[in-house]
Amino acid sequence: MKHPLSLALAIALAGAMSPALAQSTTDAEPIMSASAEALKGNPFAAKSTLPLQYPHFDRIRDEHFAPAFDAGMAEQLAEVRAVVDNPEPPTFENTILALETNGRTLSRAMRVFFNLVGTDTNDARKKLQADYSAKFAAHRDAIALDPKLFARIKTLYDARATLGLDAEALRLVEEYYKDLVRAGAALDDAQKARLKEINGELARLGTTFSQNVLAEVNDSAVVVDTAAELEGLTPEQIQTAANAAKARGHEGKYVITLLNTTGQPPLSQLTNRALRERIHKASVVRGARGNQWDNTALVARVLELRAERAKMLGFDTYAAYVLADETAGTVEAVNGMLGQLAPAAVANARREAGKLQAMIDAEQKAKGEPTFQLQPWDWAYYTEKVRKAEYDFDESQLKPYLEMKNVLENGVFFAATQLYGITFKPRTDLPKYHPDTWVYEVSNADGSQLAFFIFDPYARDSKRGGAWMNSYVSQSELENTKPVVANHQNIPKPEAGKPTLLTWDEVTTMFHEFGHALHGMFSNVKYPYFSGTSVPRDFVEFPSQVNEMWADWPSILANYARHHETGEPMPQELLDKVVATAKFNQGFATTEYLGAAMLDQYLHQLPADRLPAAGEVLATEAAALNAAGLHFAAVPPRYRTTYFSHIMGGYAAGYYAYIWSEVLDANTVAWIEENGGLTRANGDRFRATLLSQGGSRDALQLFRDFSGKEPDIRPLLVKRGLDGTVHDGAPPAETTQQD
Repeated sequence: MKHPLSLALAIALAGAMSPALAQSTTDAEPIMSASAEALKGNPFAAKSTLPLQYPHFDRIRDEHFAPAFDAGMAEQLAEVRAVVDNPEPPTFENTILALETNGRTLSRAMRVFFNLVGTDTNDARKKLQADYSAKFAAHRDAIALDPKLFARIKTLYDARATLGLDAEALRLVEEYYKDLVRAGAALDDAQKARLKEINGELARLGTTFSQNVLAEVNDSAVVVDTAAELEGLTPEQIQTAANAAKARGHEGKYVITLLNTTGQPPLSQLTNRALRERIHKASVVRGARGNQWDNTALVARVLELRAERAKMLGFDTYAAYVLADETAGTVEAVNGMLGQLAPAAVANARREAGKLQAMIDAEQKAKGEPTFQLQPWDWAYYTEKVRKAEYDFDESQLKPYLEMKNVLENGVFFAATQLYGITFKPRTDLPKYHPDTWVYEVSNADGSQLAFFIFDPYARDSKRGGAWMNSYVSQSELENTKPVVANHQNIPKPEAGKPTLLTWDEVTTMFHEFGHALHGMFSNVKYPYFSGTSVPRDFVEFPSQVNEMWADWPSILANYARHHETGEPMPQELLDKVVATAKFNQGFATTEYLGAAMLDQYLHQLPADRLPAAGEVLATEAAALNAAGLHFAAVPPRYRTTYFSHIMGGYAAGYYAYIWSEVLDANTVAWIEENGGLTRANGDRFRATLLSQGGSRDALQLFRDFSGKEPDIRPLLVKRGLDGTVHDGAPPAETTQQD
């Protein structure tokens, strides 16, 4: 989540156009003039005139992106060239600050473009993404690998103790130097040339992978002939399936659309076992069907290129390269923590499976039919039956009390108001990039403006899977900017006029993603590099996981859990059951997550001579799960490699981050509970010591500043129901961060 070189390049993840910084200082003015000419009438030519620089979605057209990219890259190269060719000795002001504030045109265009690619892509945007991915990578390399730029920053880094900088500025110098070294600035010319080739190819492959995943999700939707086969779904869900079928040209039939996870929500409801099996098998084979969207060869090539790049930069494996820049620090630390959790998680999952199998056996016996062995497509369905039997609780009982807007405004927002004093007001005057989005103005307790928040809840064919937060404008004292952030989910949209009723998972996801939004909105740093969620990957999930605690906090739950028709509060008995079942099915949840996390580590810890060929990718998956002790057929990994978007993007060798962050989360939740719970004092402390700091201080020090102690793994074990089954060991988050 950290910003390499500049905010624009952070968003790019790899920068843009290609020739090295060959222009001389005398070329800078003509380049800037040409850029201005090319951008006449383009909404990215200058910062938005809307409040808080909110994007002009009403003016932005797909044809505006390419000119803005081209002009923005040329502009940034000229700005960097001016820094590099400055005859004055390097100073913090003429080098670091100049880089912090450059590339604004490119940054504006790329922020909007990549956010729209994720939320509402189309053929034009897909083509732009494919056309520019390698150009952006080359642009980043043109800057990051320039020897004169590296020399200036190294001069400042070597003399940093004598520059009279405050702590935030000093850290900025250190981070710039470290980023350049990790980008390859210290390599020789031949190595740099090869690195540029690798980065360009990886950029192209990453774009292809993401487009393949979306195409496969849409193409793998399951067509159902009759409504009778959908027994177990609600009338609203059946109508949604009918609408989806009609939209795809299957009039009179039904379509079950897929999410980009292994498990699919309808499996918990459908009584038709054969249909459950069809849905599951359609889900797990995505990206490995031998069609035009098959990702197996692509994955093999990405692993090969990553391993080569890591070796070039002085690391044995790609995982070692990634983890050196995280709070974990080392491969051994991550392996130790995941390995510590895996046996207990699988043991719990097997115990849960025993209960499910007993339920299956009893049902089949009662029907006078042969029993069958529990399979992955049975797990969610029989889990709900066991939940009802053990707790007299069917999760479908919750949905009438979980209407989406009420959950958002009287749950998520209400909790934030109680904790931090912030308030929310709908803004209907600002343009939208899609009709199914809502915009809110967020104010501090004193009435001052804090941020804009965009909520984009519904699934659509043009939207990538999952849930995430992104930023359109980041806070910076240096640039006098305030945040514009967005949350996205993939909640099925009901038929027109029907309420959007959520599952409990969708509710907790809403609280989770808003934790990221708070991290972005509360940012109070000087430099753009450190803004908001610009923290190590294995720390960024921590604040969002903490925010999940308020979903079932009694006073919060009572405020939003109201029947969508009558307004009656959820009965106390049902409220109690929500809390009582918090640890239910945690063996499954932990095992499916760890399966994906350890698969990610296994693939990225392989040395170059042991990497799988295209035809070996799925077999390597099986080997990874066996090696980790996680091969339990009834509980497949949350993602398989061929649709594991996280590890083809920013979470490569970093999917462990969720559980690593959860150690900090569990400690923080315990601290809050011990110190009065839902109070303004606790909220203000969390905001002041951690949420507002962005990446301006060491991540683990921020945790210590809030909690006053070191992380401890035991609260996580209790939270996940693993206490007493895992051997004690050093808390994983206590490892030293590698700077």
